[in-house]
Amino acid sequence: MTNRFGPEHLDAWRRDGGVVIENFFTAGEVAAVRADFEQVFGRTQGAAEALVKKKDGEVGRFNAAQFTTFEAVPLDCSPALNLIGVHPALIAFAKRALNAEQVHLYQCQAWAKFTGDADYDQPFHCDYSNHTLTAPSEDAHLNSVTILCYFSDVSEAHGPAHYVTRPDSAEVAGPEASLDFDPEAQKRLQLELRRYERSSAAPAGSIFPYGIDVYHRGTNMTAPGGHRYAVMACFKAAANDAIGYHAWPFHHQKPWRRIFDHATPEQLACFGVKPPGHPFWTEVTLRRAQARYPGWDLTPYRQALMTVG
Repeated sequence: MTNRFGPEHLDAWRRDGGVVIENFFTAGEVAAVRADFEQVFGRTQGAAEALVKKKDGEVGRFNAAQFTTFEAVPLDCSPALNLIGVHPALIAFAKRALNAEQVHLYQCQAWAKFTGDADYDQPFHCDYSNHTLTAPSEDAHLNSVTILCYFSDVSEAHGPAHYVTRPDSAEVAGPEASLDFDPEAQKRLQLELRRYERSSAAPAGSIFPYGIDVYHRGTNMTAPGGHRYAVMACFKAAANDAIGYHAWPFHHQKPWRRIFDHATPEQLACFGVKPPGHPFWTEVTLRRAQARYPGWDLTPYRQALMTVG
């Protein structure tokens, strides 16, 4: 799975804080995920005209409408969408990027955007404020990697994320400036960052990994009738308790069978499920897990238990 990215992509991610990797997913994988998006969100077209609500001279602002069609996994659809966030190639990239033997998926959402549903232009911001209670580390390996995956063609008219590389943003301000709530300071910050912004526009199947200390922003949907299908998958080193977002068990009423009935042990480990051979697994815990998920193939866990025994 490592042939979907190369050392040059990892080098760019470490240096710049973000990199676009085109055609990461196969055409078949993209088609299957697109079909699930259409099933879950029930539409493929937006309005004829963009919605613009920002003030003159304003880069953008957050509003609740931007997140109306923003749903965390698991979703009531096929394994294609439910497991794309733990695709083996994404796991491989996260492990290499974070220099970690094991990684956890701590956030994963399907995000559908449609022209006219919202003004999707956002201000430049850094994600660390809602991914950790402290601050981003100077060592990227101690932070996390967010991977924005596109499952529709994303032109400049289809709301691509825009970002500013670490070297460029260093000419303006550190990530902590994003927390300065003085209106005039924010206006200056936004305008200065905009001089350096780059686009993540790319064809369907492409990904944009970036760090929680990287300035970025959503842009508006302006294509007539346009839509954008994307998945956000955020990974951290498994032992990194400083990073977080979802508490997966809190969402226990969602259709987890959609994941457990189809995921590999490596994919489930990304959600915090102990791997085969771990002391957690006993005859009792296997029986209880099977009662909760009757369709879960626990064969690898039972075989590992027999080997240990």
